[in-house]
Amino acid sequence: MKVVYIFSTPNSASYILGRMILPQLEMGIHPVQVAGMFFFLDNNYVLVKKNPIGEGLSKLLKEDRIGFIMGCDQCCMERNIENDLVEGAVIGCFPNLYKKAQELGVDQVITL
Repeated sequence: MKVVYIFSTPNSASYILGRMILPQLEMGIHPVQVAGMFFFLDNNYVLVKKNPIGEGLSKLLKEDRIGFIMGCDQCCMERNIENDLVEGAVIGCFPNLYKKAQELGVDQVITL
């Protein structure tokens, strides 16, 4: 099953992604294929260069173990971080997310 994770609730990226999902992905034991991840609000801070979570995602992206990592464009611009994201991370909005999910054949979108 291919999924996209949307991180929208406070600290979902730093806690759920950082402590549960990312370690499983790095160990190759996450039970689903992660097509991509989309970040809202302060969750975008994990995508900033030198953040260990963002750097881990960037590495997985380079290894083709996840399909994309995308920050909400408005959220990134509001926080003035749009030019400081880890390698491979992009900013976008719902149309970009939907297009990417469709291209990758996503089965389920999970909002955390």
